Amino acid sequence: MAAESTSRGTVYIVGAGPGDEGLITTRGVEALQRADVVIYDYLANPVLLDNCPESCERIYVGKMAGKHSLPQEEINALLIARALEGKIVVRLKGGDPFVFGRGGEEALELAGQDIPFAVVPGITSALAAAAYAGIPLTHRGMASTAALISGHEDPKKTGSDVDWDRLAVGAGTLAIYMGVKNLPGIVNRLTGAGRPAATPAALIQWGTLNRQKTLTGTLADIAALADARGFDPPAILVVGEVVDLREKLRWFDTRPLVGRKIVVTRSRNQASDLSRGLRELGAEVLEFPSIAIMPLENLAKLDQLFKELGSFSWIVFTSVNGVQVFFSRLEQAGLDARALSTAKVAAIGTGTSCRLRGFGIRADLIPRRFTSEAVLETFAELKTDYSKERILFPGSEIGRELLPAGLEDLGAEVVRVPVYRNLIPKYSEEEVDSIFREEPDLVTFTSSSTVTNLVEILRSCGRERYLRQIRGACIGPVTTGSAREQGIQMLVESSPHTISALIRAIKHYFQAKEQT
Repeated sequence: MAAESTSRGTVYIVGAGPGDEGLITTRGVEALQRADVVIYDYLANPVLLDNCPESCERIYVGKMAGKHSLPQEEINALLIARALEGKIVVRLKGGDPFVFGRGGEEALELAGQDIPFAVVPGITSALAAAAYAGIPLTHRGMASTAALISGHEDPKKTGSDVDWDRLAVGAGTLAIYMGVKNLPGIVNRLTGAGRPAATPAALIQWGTLNRQKTLTGTLADIAALADARGFDPPAILVVGEVVDLREKLRWFDTRPLVGRKIVVTRSRNQASDLSRGLRELGAEVLEFPSIAIMPLENLAKLDQLFKELGSFSWIVFTSVNGVQVFFSRLEQAGLDARALSTAKVAAIGTGTSCRLRGFGIRADLIPRRFTSEAVLETFAELKTDYSKERILFPGSEIGRELLPAGLEDLGAEVVRVPVYRNLIPKYSEEEVDSIFREEPDLVTFTSSSTVTNLVEILRSCGRERYLRQIRGACIGPVTTGSAREQGIQMLVESSPHTISALIRAIKHYFQAKEQT
């Protein structure tokens, strides 16, 4: 590492791994969490940027085959310029920065300017893509050596830096990066140098992502198969007897939702559980939040009610959002869960009850079904006269009136206090098209607002035609009813009305579909 300097920032050259955001190192995440600036590539999963502070400057310098967003010289200059401003700079690169990543070139430029830097290695794509395809690069009795090779060299060069003659017969397994465009030439060089044409070969496209595709053949036919299947970059070519192990070791592309494209419309800060569960089952998840949650700017009424908490016999939380805003504000007021000691707490949904436990509250009432109707039924089963009860509802500006009105009919004094609002995110026509042009297999809806807001987004962008092709998966009957009112075809409804149940229902739907 270059010498430390108090007037200059530090550049962290970080390997983002091969695509799956879970494969970045903890050291890499730590660097992103401290970053003032992150300069990232095409193959670095943009989800990783969620680890950066909100104030972090994000600069895309991505390179695709034949399309360079920013020349390497300008990337080097950008790193130097931001570091000279005294900032913590993260250079986020796909795979490992020192394996065909030009990280060494960037480090040399920084060293030449006496700018402090550190290198955070990443999992290189050949290792990860092969593992996700069920192909070990080395295996006892089959391959004791493996070579990592660049299949993309400067076309202006008169010769090659790759000694194909020796590599063809000198390594048990060959892992060739960036070789799709030169695939026929690579095959000819290997077979011409003595590698048998019958040698097993595999192409792995979009390695470690749920859109990963693996094509197997031999050196004799892999180029023709790739052309016929339209295999484009990015892809890794693996050559060797170990490819034959795939049929026994494949695991990633045997999961139940592989090949399925599912849109998640839940708000971005709540989408993680649903998205993660679907991805673990193999789905390609496209997050397209149709709702954004924003705490109200004026929470004076809630602040006043904090002084009256002892007068409430029940506090009813209908969503995770209400819980989060309520307790965040409670903390700002210098209070904690002890302020609720005289009240019982009701929660609609397991997510809401789990979030309450995070603040030290165990819900006294959780309905069997997570709807306003079910909560009202449960309250009525407890007692029929609530004339001496005062019940607080901290929730959305547009919360349903059914439950508060029903409790009032039972005699209760109901105090509703809006603490957050649901907003409709803004999208461009291009952003909408990128999600819906190629029809997704399912679009998930977790509330009526996610339905009505999506309809509004599509209409405002002149893309209402996409509504006819949406196939929906809803978390419960109320949401299903809202979707059907908008003309959306409903295929899946979960019971009970939870995220985990919705994931199971989607899984079972596709499994049943494959069996018919």
